[in-house]
Amino acid sequence: MLTAMLAAFIGGIILNLMPCVFPIISLKALGLLRHQGSPASARREGLGFLLGVIVTMMALAGVLLAVRAGGAAVGWGFQLQSPLVVAILALVILGAALNLLGVFEVGLSAQRVGAISAGGGVFMRSAMTGALAIIVATPCSAPFMASAVGYALVQPPAVALAIFAALALGFAAPFTLVSLFPLLAKILPRPGAWMDVLKRGLAFPMFGAYAWLVWVLAQQAGTAALATLLACSVLLGFAAWLYGMAQHRRLAGKAHKVLFAVTAVLALVIIVPLPSMMKVGTSLPDSQLTENVTPVKWSPQNVDDNRGHGKAIFVNFTASWCITCQVNERTSLSTVAVKDALAKTGTLYMVADSTKFNPDVDDALNQFGQGGLPLYVVYPADGSAPKVLPQVLTPGIVVNALHQAVGKKT
Repeated sequence: MLTAMLAAFIGGIILNLMPCVFPIISLKALGLLRHQGSPASARREGLGFLLGVIVTMMALAGVLLAVRAGGAAVGWGFQLQSPLVVAILALVILGAALNLLGVFEVGLSAQRVGAISAGGGVFMRSAMTGALAIIVATPCSAPFMASAVGYALVQPPAVALAIFAALALGFAAPFTLVSLFPLLAKILPRPGAWMDVLKRGLAFPMFGAYAWLVWVLAQQAGTAALATLLACSVLLGFAAWLYGMAQHRRLAGKAHKVLFAVTAVLALVIIVPLPSMMKVGTSLPDSQLTENVTPVKWSPQNVDDNRGHGKAIFVNFTASWCITCQVNERTSLSTVAVKDALAKTGTLYMVADSTKFNPDVDDALNQFGQGGLPLYVVYPADGSAPKVLPQVLTPGIVVNALHQAVGKKT
């Protein structure tokens, strides 16, 4: 248990460096810079972020354990298997990007609309940033983390929650420590007018995260859901603009209540159609492999039918929302070296798609002690014990594993 907690803590620290968390790191960095010269505000920022991370992590872990106790086999990142959650998260991140661009402001008094706040509301804004960071972080699985989460999911609830708490503490540790200890904050540049430019520039990583989530939704639920989300996005942009105008009119002492009312109506128009878009289709992810290596849809029965019959089997457990999976696909699995190795060794290539909830995939993750995606498993041609490859692949790792699986020297 202590080993798993340490691995979770280290994995949480490393998780800050994973690509899915980058947009939120932008917000964290801006929060630190905003409170340079104000230790009390910096502490509120750090403690708020810590609270948001821990509460959200515990809530997600609690739901995850409850769902598993009910008989469903789900793992880390399970909420992104729901198109409704993906759609809502995309709209939240789009709203955050518009906020950073100054279209509207959150948590500012009428006298300070358009300024960068260092006062009231710091704690709650930072807590919400921590909550969003955890939700966005779930598509990534850092080194040390997958094994710790996999271990946690087969333990009693108290042990599992302790491991998830360690993961949350590791994730929040860098930002919180810099916030609490002014000496560490001295390495950061001094605040100034340039921060307003930076704030707007940081909107674009958020737009990138929004674009990724839109793509994930299209993979999960098809073009009709995509059209609905894009229409809701346009309405959200219009509502944000109206809300910003209302804020400025209030600042100038002009009538603003009608604009606020219209904004509220538009918010309802955005929310109401979202559940109806959740009509999910299934498909294998696009493959970059050659015609000589045709991906086969994975199932436990397919593995059992083909295992130990003179052919190696390579199983790619993946999902559209798993960023690490997509990076591995581009940098390793679609390379000429891996394509050739698959063809020359006669390996059967299977794709286990978990873009939408697939209980068989989550059962397999549990079987191999993994708490989340990606997972790569090679079954040797002679039917001996399968080998689990690292979560971050290189072409050499895959090629060597395939040659070993068929008894060839590399």
